[in-house]
Amino acid sequence: MRAPRKKPSRTIAPIIAARLNGRFTLHMQADGGIAAVSSDYSVSLGQFGAAATARAGHLATGLPLASLAGKSVLAQQIHALVRRLAQHGLLDYRLFSPRDAQDLVVIEPQIAEYWPQRAKLSGSDTIVLSRFAYLRRRGNEMVLESPCAGALFRICDPAVAATLATLSQPQKISRLRRQAASLNLDLLGLLLDSGMLIRLDMKDGNGLRVTEGDHNLVLWDFHDLVFHTRSTEGRHTDPVGGTYAYAGAVPPLPAVRPPWPGKKVTLNKFATPEPASPFAKLLRERHSTRDFDDQHPVTLAELAQFLDTTARVLSEWKSGVDVDGGPEVTYSSRPYPAAGSAYELELYLTVSNCEGLARGLYHYDAGGHALVAIDASAQHLRALSMAAEFAMDASGPPQILITIAARFGRISWKYSSIAYSLILKDVGCLIQNFYLAATDMGLGGCAIGTSNIDLFARMTGLEFHVEGPVGQFALGRGRKAEGQG
Repeated sequence: MRAPRKKPSRTIAPIIAARLNGRFTLHMQADGGIAAVSSDYSVSLGQFGAAATARAGHLATGLPLASLAGKSVLAQQIHALVRRLAQHGLLDYRLFSPRDAQDLVVIEPQIAEYWPQRAKLSGSDTIVLSRFAYLRRRGNEMVLESPCAGALFRICDPAVAATLATLSQPQKISRLRRQAASLNLDLLGLLLDSGMLIRLDMKDGNGLRVTEGDHNLVLWDFHDLVFHTRSTEGRHTDPVGGTYAYAGAVPPLPAVRPPWPGKKVTLNKFATPEPASPFAKLLRERHSTRDFDDQHPVTLAELAQFLDTTARVLSEWKSGVDVDGGPEVTYSSRPYPAAGSAYELELYLTVSNCEGLARGLYHYDAGGHALVAIDASAQHLRALSMAAEFAMDASGPPQILITIAARFGRISWKYSSIAYSLILKDVGCLIQNFYLAATDMGLGGCAIGTSNIDLFARMTGLEFHVEGPVGQFALGRGRKAEGQG
């Protein structure tokens, strides 16, 4: 007698739920107001009905996104609350199996606009991991990240890691299904939407570099794009700046390196009490100015002189490249050195207080020695200036904030592996120009160590990997002489 055939087990779709991240708790007020509160920060989220307030308590463990889709007043209120939390970066998202409630992955947004979406996949689709996606250990966790993605994925199930390893080579969905009956299409759809995976056409071959979906990404090496996004603000949630993260673990290094034990050749007998030239005097007088005299702002004439001295195009020419059959390349000369004469740096001026020039955002046309107005919202301009004020620990915004952006392709077209490091060296040269010119003109300036690449992208409409910030400099008329910086 033949044994009865086993019925195939029904696949239960995983659930994706929004959850308040571990840094915040919800505070329910008697008047229906809800606030997200941490140890030193509070965000007011608005007022809600009693039913919505009760439902909001489920955000501590996870509220299924499917429950937000209804048209009832309750569903609409909860949807509004969850969206506000997302905009403030206060949520993460669980993808878990309803069978055992175990997390498969936890999605941690890295940009405020991120909202989990499942891209549709069919059996005929071929997918592969983006060459910018990488797995790494973070504490006791494994995370999947990419500088192109708006979120990182914390891997909670080893089977997910195994699937990711398989996707290092292009795989057809139908083949993956045959290999793994428990293949999670919901997860693959989330990864595809986020940019961790890419979908290949038949003509794309084996998913080589040129098939990433954006020809501008062809010019980026992996480590350069990771460094660009992780050493700036706007596309990750890690602390940035003077956090003293290792103050309790490692003592600070001394300001001056202890001398080597070898024979010493003393140079003091050649020194002069006064600088040997006006330029040497200028170098010693250079310092950082963080507070500006808004009663006597920098003038348009002074700004024109400053830009003429430091950054304008002096000459242009053409030349062939050093490869057989290579195209003709245009070059320029400017008042600072640049790797390969690429001069990839562009200046964008956020003007808050300049006599003779309206507030707003301007691009400096270095070839025509002119300022070109860019339509930017007052909210974005204010956010950019306030971030600079905070970074400098100043009493007010800079009169003029110069954002140094790079046309990345201009230099990576030629240089592999070292492109981003060359850009940062060029930024250092240009900032020294800014300091010396400001000092010579009796103005004040201060280099700023960070910038928000996502905010700049929203203001200019330029993709962060096409042209984006690599430095900032505050310029204005200083209130008074300050200490060296």
